[in-house]
Amino acid sequence: MKNVNIKSRSILAALLIGGLGLLATSCSDDDNEGETLVPLAGKWEISKVGTLIGETETLIDAPQNQSGCEKDFMRLKSDNTVEEGNYDSTLDPCALFTDLGINSRSNNNLTKVIEGVSTTQDIMNLTLNELKLKDANGNIELYTR
Repeated sequence: MKNVNIKSRSILAALLIGGLGLLATSCSDDDNEGETLVPLAGKWEISKVGTLIGETETLIDAPQNQSGCEKDFMRLKSDNTVEEGNYDSTLDPCALFTDLGINSRSNNNLTKVIEGVSTTQDIMNLTLNELKLKDANGNIELYTR
């Protein structure tokens, strides 16, 4: 009886180790070339802006956010449209102005076309709660949900 239990445990341990090994490996055909699988669609509020010079990143609170108002935002929709919202108190307190356009994602690039102006930014970081974008000049925008 003891031999059967030891044999069963050995087989079970070997199966578990083998199964974990299969889960931990990845075939090159399955790789996503660094592209994150977190969904990009949703409302993103601008939180910080800054620059990347060499390897030095400097971020400050986004000056475009009006004190006492909600944060300016970018709403990326699953139908590849984008809405950018800007709160401004010049005429009325916290008046919302929006621009509509289209967006597309290719690997780790986000391209937006709003009012005929196209911008492409690298997706530096994308989590469920944070989106960090960098343009070709090293300017960074940090968005949160």
